[in-house]
Amino acid sequence: MTAKPVSVRRRSRWISIPLKIILSFLVISLLLVALYRFVPPPVTMTMVLDPNGITKDWTRLDAIDPDMARAAIAAEDGKFCTHHGFDVDAIAKAAIHNASGGRVRGGSTISQQTAKNVFLWQGGGFVRKGLEAWFTMLIEAIWGKRRIMEVYLNVAETGIGTYGVEAGAMRYFHHGAGKLSRAEAARIAAVLPLPKKRAAVAPSGFTRRYGNKIAARIGVVQRDGLDGCLR
Repeated sequence: MTAKPVSVRRRSRWISIPLKIILSFLVISLLLVALYRFVPPPVTMTMVLDPNGITKDWTRLDAIDPDMARAAIAAEDGKFCTHHGFDVDAIAKAAIHNASGGRVRGGSTISQQTAKNVFLWQGGGFVRKGLEAWFTMLIEAIWGKRRIMEVYLNVAETGIGTYGVEAGAMRYFHHGAGKLSRAEAARIAAVLPLPKKRAAVAPSGFTRRYGNKIAARIGVVQRDGLDGCLR
C-alpha cells in the first residue's frame, strides 16, 4: 500500500483542524442553548467585563409585571411575537437612516439582543454579527418567545453595574419588578439602549420624552395583542 505524500497529509491536516474547531463550536453552542432553556445563565461576558461590579436578581417572567415586557416590545421590537428572530424591515430602515448620518439607530430585535447579551460580547464587527445570527436562530428554535423575553429581561443592563429589570426596579423605585407601574416600566425600557448614560429616576430631556412615548405605546401593545406570544 502506497503511503500518501507528505504534502497531501499536511493539506489534510490543515483542512481537518478547522473542521474540528467548527464542529466543536456547533456542538458546544447547541448544548449551551439547550441548557439555558431551563437554567438561568449564571453570568455574561458583559457582566464579567463590567468594572462597576454586578447587581442582579433572576426573576421568572410570570413574576414580572406584564407591562415591563410590553414596554420592551413597544420600545425595542414591535414585531417580537411575529418574526422568527430578525426584522428585515427594521434592519433595512436602520441601515438607510445610519447611512444618512445623525443619531445611530439599531435594527436588532429582542431575540438578537438576547443572543448577543448571553453568548457574545458588546460591539460590532462581522464576526460578532455572524455569531449573533447563529445564536439568534438557535434560541428562536429551542427557547421560544416566552423564554427569550424572560432571559432578556434578566440579563439586559438596566443601570451602572445593574442587570435585569428586578435589580433595575430595586435600584430606581425601591420595589420589585412585579409591582412596576406602567410609567416605571416605560422608564426602565427607555434606559435600556444607554444604561450607563440614562437614569429612570427623574429623567429629563430625551429620556423623559422617550419614556412618555413608550408608556403610551404600552397600551397599544396590549390592545393589539402584540404580546400575545407571552400569554
